[in-house]
Parts: sequence; structure tokens; C-alpha cells
Amino acid sequence: MNYEKCNEVVTRDSKVYPEFARIPYYPLAIKEGRGAIIEDMDGNKYIDMLSSASSLNTGHCHPRIIKAIEKQINSFISYTAAYTYSEPLVALGEELCKITPGNYEKRVVFGLSGSDANDGMIKMVRAYTNRTKIVSFIGSYHGSTYGSMSLSAISLNMRRKIGPLLSDIIHIKYPHCYRCSFEKDEVNCNLECLNDFRDSLNTYLPPEEIAAIVMEPIAGDAGLIVPPHRYVKELYKICKENGILFVSEEVQQGFGRTGSWFCIEHFGVEPDIVVMGKSMASGVPLSAIVARKEITDSLGPPAHLFTMSGNALSCAASLETINVIRDEGLLARSTELGNYAKKRFEELKEKYEIIGDVRGKGLSIGVDLVKNRKTKEGNKDAAAKICYRCWQKGVIVIFLASGVLRIQPPLVISKEELDKAIDVIEESIIEYMSGEISDSVLAVAKGW
Repeated sequence: MNYEKCNEVVTRDSKVYPEFARIPYYPLAIKEGRGAIIEDMDGNKYIDMLSSASSLNTGHCHPRIIKAIEKQINSFISYTAAYTYSEPLVALGEELCKITPGNYEKRVVFGLSGSDANDGMIKMVRAYTNRTKIVSFIGSYHGSTYGSMSLSAISLNMRRKIGPLLSDIIHIKYPHCYRCSFEKDEVNCNLECLNDFRDSLNTYLPPEEIAAIVMEPIAGDAGLIVPPHRYVKELYKICKENGILFVSEEVQQGFGRTGSWFCIEHFGVEPDIVVMGKSMASGVPLSAIVARKEITDSLGPPAHLFTMSGNALSCAASLETINVIRDEGLLARSTELGNYAKKRFEELKEKYEIIGDVRGKGLSIGVDLVKNRKTKEGNKDAAAKICYRCWQKGVIVIFLASGVLRIQPPLVISKEELDKAIDVIEESIIEYMSGEISDSVLAVAKGW
């Protein structure tokens, strides 16, 4: 493939855009996209297995969403919801109240990114409970504003030189069955990880001082880790017994990604608050917090508003996104194709020792690459080289954590496209294992 124009953009980019604002994998400069296919500035085409960090569940430039955007843009783009009202905002709020789990009266507040939604959630839980402490998880990523960074615990570079961050944020271990901190397995697991948290509640962390527990129902950037159902159930029980709000952080996993509108639905619990963003407007900036009415009533104006939040253009795109997901059966499609992809990766696991674990729900799948299956040590260098080679072969995939391939294609991807992408991933694994991918790749494909 030729990358002349892409490299030109990368060179220009280096003179205007700071390094701290990007996690590099390969010099890909996007020209256009349709469905699950991206074309770069040089005309090279790629199967997209990333969906722009899971923000394009309906794929690139879905014609119905483009039409909805064009219709709204020819009417008006935005007039601030801080002072006025608009039908698109109300209509979207009504839809979100319908599809968000929870059999109670709800209210919706809008923003522009998952980061600001998490900040708003922090304000709400503290105001409602009159408590300050919030529990999050080690390995979690909730965004890049001060509040969302305080909740996050995934990168030292997010915390160096910029403190102090918000106080009274406590981080506990996320239940990672593949790499259990207590060296348990399904047969002898007694939820030691949760008992560890219970011990903290009995010794140094008064439960009556905790406002909320904020949980990603799949820990996305930590490596697409799926918690045991009974862990989530028991954690939820602890919340209900102690007046602690349970927050489902769905910025990455929401809007059909896992085969349900929201991932927490797989676990059979009713969250008090759902935080969402990314795919909710198919690439147009939008976020939302859906919460019990009594929680949102605990704040007064102007506690959480932005000039452009809930703008008509974003709301129109989000409304049509919901319609497309519903009309095209994308929830069922995510489940069907997700099961198929997991089966294919499980077959690759049987063939290649480098694959230690395959996990996920719907089209949110992690393929965990290891140096040794016994030690389960992650193989970040292998992941970097394999992802880079996939890009060279026309497939966009990145890695997370210590070497987990992030498999999150658009829900509209065809089975043929999915098969071809997995074939390329297998070819790249073989070439890595044969020593055909140069170490020079590591200077470019740095990842998290």
C-alpha cells in the first residue's frame, strides 16, 4: 500500500497537535467511511474493527442518519438548552427514558462527551446522598476532565503533574477471572475479590459515607474484562443495603454494543444512574446521564449545563441512531455476530498458544495475547506488531491493557467482512510467530 498522503498529514499534524492528545498505533489518516469500511487519504481501504473507539455502532455515514442530520441542519443547528426548549431534545429524552433500564421515573441531562457526563454524575450522587466518597475500579477509564480522570485508574500519565484530583475517590479491584488476584477459578471461587471490598467496609471505609459505586459492566480499556454475574448481583446488594447508588457507566458498552441497549441488562440489576456517550449519536458529539428523578432533583440550576449540550443536531442524530438500531435489529445482530466472532477466536486459541483468553458480550470482544499461558503474562509487543500488520493488510484493530486485541466493529458489519478481518488477524498472528514483523514497528505502535 502507498501511504504518501497519510504520511504528509501525519507530518503536518506533528506541528500543530500535541502528543498528549493521541495514543499512536499507525499513521492512518481518514478520508471517508461507509458502513464498516474506511478509506484513507491514499485510497487504501480497511475493514474497521474499532468503530472509532466504539462510537460508531451504526457504522460510518449511515444514510438514514445523514438524512436526519441534513434535515435538522437545514432547520437550525443549535440554540442553547440552558435558556430555551427544543422538540429534538424532548423527543430524544423520551426515547432514552424508554430504552434505559430501570422501572422508575427518570430524567435525562445532556452533555457532549462521556467525560462531562461522568462529571455530572459525580455532582448528582454527592448532592443526592449528602455523601462524598465514590468507589470506582482499578483499570477503569471514565474520561479526561478532572472529575472523570479522578474516577479513572488506568494510566499514570493521566495523573502526573496535574494534581490534586478530586478527593474521596476510592479504587478497588475489578473482578478479573482470567487473572484472578486470589488465584481462584470457577470451581473454588467464593468471590474473594468482593469479600476484599467487604473487609474494607468493615475496617476503614464507612459504607454510610459512600455516595455511589461506579462500574463499567464490561471494563473496556482495562482489557474488555467481563465480571461474573454473581459478583455484580452481590455488589448491587451491598449498595441497596447501605443506601449507596449503583451507577452503570455505559459510555463504551451502550447502544447495542453488547447485544442489549445497555450492557448492565445482562446482569439483571436496576441501576440508579446510567452514564452514556460515544455511539449514542453515531459520531456527532453527545452524552447523557439518565437517572432517577429524585436524584436529578437534588441539584439546582446551573449545576450542570453547557451551551451546546442537547443541541438539536446531536439530538436528531441520536434519535435516528435509536431508530436504526431498532429497525435494523442491530441488538440481535450484535449477539449473533458476536457469538460467531467469539467462536472463531476460540478456534484460533486452540491453534495458537499466544492467545490466552477470549471474552466479551456481543460485538465487544477482547482477545488476550500472552507470553506464556501458565503465567498469563500479557504480550504487549506481540499485540502492537499484530495490530500494525493488520493495518498494513487492510484491517483496523488496536490493543489495550497488557496486550488485548480490541474487537469492536460496527454492528452493521457483514459476516463476510467480519470473516475477512478475522482471517487477516490470524495471518498477522502467524507472521508475528514466524518473526516476520520488525521490532521497528514498536516505535510507532505504542498504544496505551
